[in-house]
Amino acid sequence: MDVKMNKILDSFNHAVAGIVHAFKTQRNMRIIFAIAILTVLAAVITYTTRFELIAIVISISLVFFAEMMNTAIEAVVNMITNKYHDLARIAKNVSAGASLIVCVNALIVGYLVFYRKMDSLNFFSLNYFVNLPAHVTFTSLFLVVMAVIIIKAITVKNHGTFLRGGMPSGHSALSFAVFTSIALFAKDTFITSMALILALTVAESRLEAKIHTFAEIAVGALLGMLITIVMYYLINAIFIF
Repeated sequence: MDVKMNKILDSFNHAVAGIVHAFKTQRNMRIIFAIAILTVLAAVITYTTRFELIAIVISISLVFFAEMMNTAIEAVVNMITNKYHDLARIAKNVSAGASLIVCVNALIVGYLVFYRKMDSLNFFSLNYFVNLPAHVTFTSLFLVVMAVIIIKAITVKNHGTFLRGGMPSGHSALSFAVFTSIALFAKDTFITSMALILALTVAESRLEAKIHTFAEIAVGALLGMLITIVMYYLINAIFIF
């Protein structure tokens, strides 16, 4: 069982390593990261419906997928030949064209989702506040994951992945982001205490297994809490007058 689990974890690590590589080496990937973050923030601010959010998430995922496939195809072509060849040109142009189609699709989805919302103030309603916690939590977790990948991509250390090692600890960041979200929205001492114990247990497990150092765990925890707190007070500053 341990061998199978290690293989699964290794596969996931290799996949995230590919994302980190694309972020480090491809300017378009960094632009996509920035646009994805802004889009998700806009989705929270304008209180998108469930189906609108599904369309946004699918569109963002497709853009990431297309850009990474484009990067992979270019790498394979460059590995095969470094000379000009019509087939190499066609492969690169077609993959770039696929990325363009997906980006245009994302723009259309964004327009259809946001254009009416920007023309009205209907999202400033009681219904917005009733459903706000779930949207803020989702956005905070999304931003935490993005921040962890970005920091791992630009950190001086080259070892470690999202699951194993490296600055910061992704597990600690996510667990403390969830804890902070529960603390801000539940406002119940017992529930908050249980959430804190779970977050500390996750952090302690990473330290006990010697996957992360104390500094990496501490930075991850602070990152998760900070992003969640900033999101909470940012939304409150925008909507509570």
